[in-house]
Amino acid sequence: MRIRESFPKGVRHIENCWIPLPDGTRLAARVWLPEDARQHPAPAVVEAIPYRKRDFMRSRDEPVHHYFAGHGYAALRLDLRGSGDSEGVLEDEYSRQEHEDVMAAFEWIASQPWCNGSIGMMGISWGGFNALQVAARRPPQLKAVIALCASDDRYADDAHYMGGCLLNENLTWGSVLMLFNACPPDPEVVGGRWRDLWRERLSEAVLFPARWMRHQRRDDYWEHGSVCQDYSRIQCPVYAIGGWADGYSNAVPRLLQGLQAPCKGLVGPWAHLFPHEGVPGPAIGFLQEATAWWDRWLQGEDNGIMDEPAYRVWMQESVPPRPFYQERPGRWAAEEQWPSQRIRPRRFRLARGQLSLQPGPAEEFLFSSPQTVGLLAGEWCAFGTDGEMPQDQRAEDGKSLVFDSPALQENLEILGAPLAELELACDQPQALLAVRLNEIFPDGASTRVSYGILNLTHRRGHQDPRPLRPGKRYRVTVRLNDIAHVFAAGNRIRLSLSTSYWPLAWPSPATSVLTLFSEGSALELPERPPREADRDLRRFERPEHGPPAERVKLRPSRFERKIERDLTSNETVYTLYNDGAELEDASLVHIPDIGLDLSYKLVRRYRIADHDPLSAQAEVEQSTSFRRGDWSVRLRLQTRLCCTKTHFRIEARLEALEGEETVFQRQWDEQIPRDGI
Repeated sequence: MRIRESFPKGVRHIENCWIPLPDGTRLAARVWLPEDARQHPAPAVVEAIPYRKRDFMRSRDEPVHHYFAGHGYAALRLDLRGSGDSEGVLEDEYSRQEHEDVMAAFEWIASQPWCNGSIGMMGISWGGFNALQVAARRPPQLKAVIALCASDDRYADDAHYMGGCLLNENLTWGSVLMLFNACPPDPEVVGGRWRDLWRERLSEAVLFPARWMRHQRRDDYWEHGSVCQDYSRIQCPVYAIGGWADGYSNAVPRLLQGLQAPCKGLVGPWAHLFPHEGVPGPAIGFLQEATAWWDRWLQGEDNGIMDEPAYRVWMQESVPPRPFYQERPGRWAAEEQWPSQRIRPRRFRLARGQLSLQPGPAEEFLFSSPQTVGLLAGEWCAFGTDGEMPQDQRAEDGKSLVFDSPALQENLEILGAPLAELELACDQPQALLAVRLNEIFPDGASTRVSYGILNLTHRRGHQDPRPLRPGKRYRVTVRLNDIAHVFAAGNRIRLSLSTSYWPLAWPSPATSVLTLFSEGSALELPERPPREADRDLRRFERPEHGPPAERVKLRPSRFERKIERDLTSNETVYTLYNDGAELEDASLVHIPDIGLDLSYKLVRRYRIADHDPLSAQAEVEQSTSFRRGDWSVRLRLQTRLCCTKTHFRIEARLEALEGEETVFQRQWDEQIPRDGI
């Protein structure tokens, strides 16, 4: 990646700026301004997230926002209320208070002498979510949005639930947010009040995973902030961007279909990263792309960016299964509009072990999977590190009900969401169904192409779960994740069905046996014919960014994944170590600009026995430290989730130290009824 040193505008940086809110609370912001902004007021680009602008996110923020300022935009990175150096308490994600704060910040920004009153909002993940949510509130200053790796549906497509199943990401992400939210503001920014502000945060700490687990169906809580409830509320242009290795790519085609405002969609091969840092590659010149978007909608330049096809994707080619891909082979492809009239369903019927274009005899197939099916699934949302991608699926397929096509005579290209239409009966009132679409190579290697999971009590929708009646036949449709993929000639297509997908999703309360009825079951693939115009698509520029913030690594970091199996108890433990499990100060770095030493450690463990869903346990351990001279602060957080047939049990312990003195301790132990999960 190229570091750009020269820009059309000189850049002036403000380390911290206070933005007053109507209730007297102040938000902290880093600001990058074109040097001539006071003489020639500029449009503003705003990113508002709770991830600590001054330290944790400094190295990510600096090259992005400096770049925008160098191209004539006032760039602001806000800490949300109660996070980083901002005052107040953060009570939840995407709250109404958060939206009100951002809109109040817009009013303040638009009134500054260096701003011309026009604002664009952007962000990845949380920042993409709230950009869409704030856009739905229609603040007059907001003229355009770039939402990356974000969702329009907080229940169906976020880190909490998938197909009505509880994701273990709910515990992981909620625990990470909980620790971040408990960190203190920097005394160099807030002065002597830092300790009072810190203790307020600690005393108001929220056990976020438990809060979200109290809403196990799609209720009013999740409808708030889900812009899919009324797409017409968004009237400013939206550029929606995602990656096939990310957890949020399904939202891009939905936004293209639902929004009435001008909209572009882009999905690359990337994980949960900005596309100029995109892994798997190829990375693209995202900051040039974003600048062109701002030039069009904040500056009024007719630069042709809206003359291109509405939906552009990286069409991934066939690859053997690997735990990590530096690059994904493929090509850029596009559709003029979405949904595209060019996409046609290719329908396969299910026969004994086969996918066939013709219906076969009526047959019944019983299947029940060990609870450990899913250990090779990879991460629900990849971040570009080793071991995140799905491993060879042969071992998973061997514990599943599978149907294979004949070897393909020619390439088969798909774009969209594969559908599994299944007629089933179950011997339990609750059951999980996992559906995988795999590509099988001549040597037997199995690459997962897409997947979907469904809590069968949610077969009629997520608002009103209903138990199954054992033995009754039901027709269900499982929508797999959207994908762009080319199945290679000579390979086979496999549909793989299982009753578990651990540790990605929490198991049902009892082992279930499903019966599949072939005459009512089919796989539908969204076939895409070749498009000659793809060859003429504009090429993305090479990745580049602004000058990076300096970080000095004081200790080597590492990332490990281990699966251990106890053959006497039949328990399997899957452990992920982020930057060294045995070190108190793992991943210790020094940030010269602010004279700070910073560390962070994360360990995740998932335990389960093959034939006992109630043995499931998930644990998250974290620690972090901040040091500057005599100032030293440490935090530790452990969270654990287990269950009975009727309840979830979540435990947590938070400890905060100033120097060697423990200044705060709190423990949680909560029981949450299972609501059809």
